Amino acid sequence: MKAKFILLLILFTVVLSCKNRKDEIIIKKSELLEYLKIISHDSMQGRFFGTPGNLKAQKFIALEFEDIRLEPFASGGFIQKFSYTFQDEFRQQIYPVTDSLEGADKIPDTTVYGGNVIGIIRGNTDKTIIISAHHDHLGVQNGEIYNGADDNASGVVALISMAKYFKQNPPQHNLIFTALDGEEISSLGGKYFLENYPLPLNDIVMNINMDMISHNNKNELYACGTYHYPEFKPLLKKLSQDSAVQLKFGHDEPDNPAIDDWTYASDHRLFHEKDIPFIYFGVEDHKDYHQPTDTFENINSDFFLKAVETITKAVRILDQNI
Repeated sequence: MKAKFILLLILFTVVLSCKNRKDEIIIKKSELLEYLKIISHDSMQGRFFGTPGNLKAQKFIALEFEDIRLEPFASGGFIQKFSYTFQDEFRQQIYPVTDSLEGADKIPDTTVYGGNVIGIIRGNTDKTIIISAHHDHLGVQNGEIYNGADDNASGVVALISMAKYFKQNPPQHNLIFTALDGEEISSLGGKYFLENYPLPLNDIVMNINMDMISHNNKNELYACGTYHYPEFKPLLKKLSQDSAVQLKFGHDEPDNPAIDDWTYASDHRLFHEKDIPFIYFGVEDHKDYHQPTDTFENINSDFFLKAVETITKAVRILDQNI
């Protein structure tokens, strides 16, 4: 009888261990950091909208999506190309240094070309979650490269990592992974994406946006948006209790003058304006924000890994419960 009890206890322990391993999300830190080095490298020249460095980043992300075996969202492949024509005076403001970028001074007239990189994993419903992160940054200014490691190579790397995870762990909803262009200049890529979405917008149940998730010295990651969409807070609050980072809420109260409201701070605002719920993951501004010092060397690598793991768990919880 005692031997039978011990055997049952061992079996229970094994089952519990297997369940924990299934629930655990394991992400390779070395892979995350290698991707971040590549996307924020000097050779990308700050990834400014319409420049060769930006196009190079698009192609790198598209190749990763292809390697993961995502399905292109549109018939034309992973890169959704679009153009935008600026007024002459505005172009002079945003392209004062393009002569230093190979070929950038040959852009005809005021028409500039950008590209969103989009892939999809199909789920078991006809409803879709859009997971987004912008890939552009500020380019080269006064001879200095604005690499944008945290803003927002970090979000793009998380996007790639998450796509890998859900390719191996199929979701309930369709998951569209989109690296958006032109966020730094009025969210041009996000606008184009929504204006050309091939299905009714009520197909989209929510947007999960990532913008700056690798640089915080206090181990704090914010999930912004629960003020507007409180139905998500109980799900995320449960996650925050055992998260490796301090998952905090806030920065989304428009009538509170004591806080910095992030409701319109990044591409998620476009979804919010169309009454599509959002959760935005990001960190508070730091000394390297929009500076040439936002480089790979200045991110918090341990925090970055924990942030990506936490956001991936959040996406899994939201996918299974909304």
